[in-house]
Amino acid sequence: MTEILQGLLIPFAGTSLGAACVFLMKDNGLNLSIQKGLNGFAAGVMTAASVWSLLIPAIEQSSALGKMAFFPAAVGFLAGIFFLLFLDSYIPHLHLHAKKAEGMKTNLKKTTMLILAVTLHNIPEGIAVGVVYAGYLYGHTQITAAGALALAIGIAIQNFPEGAIISMPLKAEGMKKSKAFLYGVLSGAVEPIGAFLTLLAVSFFIPVLPYILSFSAGAMMYVVVEEIIPEMSIGEHSNTATVMFAIGFVVMMILDVALG
Repeated sequence: MTEILQGLLIPFAGTSLGAACVFLMKDNGLNLSIQKGLNGFAAGVMTAASVWSLLIPAIEQSSALGKMAFFPAAVGFLAGIFFLLFLDSYIPHLHLHAKKAEGMKTNLKKTTMLILAVTLHNIPEGIAVGVVYAGYLYGHTQITAAGALALAIGIAIQNFPEGAIISMPLKAEGMKKSKAFLYGVLSGAVEPIGAFLTLLAVSFFIPVLPYILSFSAGAMMYVVVEEIIPEMSIGEHSNTATVMFAIGFVVMMILDVALG
């Protein structure tokens, strides 16, 4: 059980380490090219994780359905997309370079809505880690301890730039380094909480594990397509982001195949 709890906390550690980069910050902001590259890397990791760590195991676990083995993965994937669409439409949040907040109208501070934007993105990642460890814990042979660890490490790697992207711009806007670091850490706190709650919930729904795996994949892909890719592609330095997307995808694919 200790092994599983450690796995649930690995992604949070990635976010916290990334947020700590604010203490090394010397200039007035995070270089735009670097920021786009970090976004591209995160998008690549999340895309590969959705395929190798979530959708493929969901399809393999549904092999008894024969030619309809795709059905749980397809239904769960679409459910994850629409779930994040719902949250995106109602939870007030503000993206880093956006001038207008999304979701319901509110009087929340800009900083709070920036944190909510990243927190919203971290929800599907927490669910993904929780459901994969649940599959391992309850004896599904398609999900191994090494495979679950690979996903946790992959999410942690892509969380590192996410933590930096939150804390460093906040410092550039005049916030104290310690406070900017705290906000960066808090943005990732939803992941271990979501992972643990998912782990508990899945124990009651083992027969529908393929649906939950693919649900997590759909939720992560919503974040990639709706938010990260537009942010990394607009304006200059999009080539850097594209190359980093490819690198992130390959890194996550290697982790999953080599460890899984």
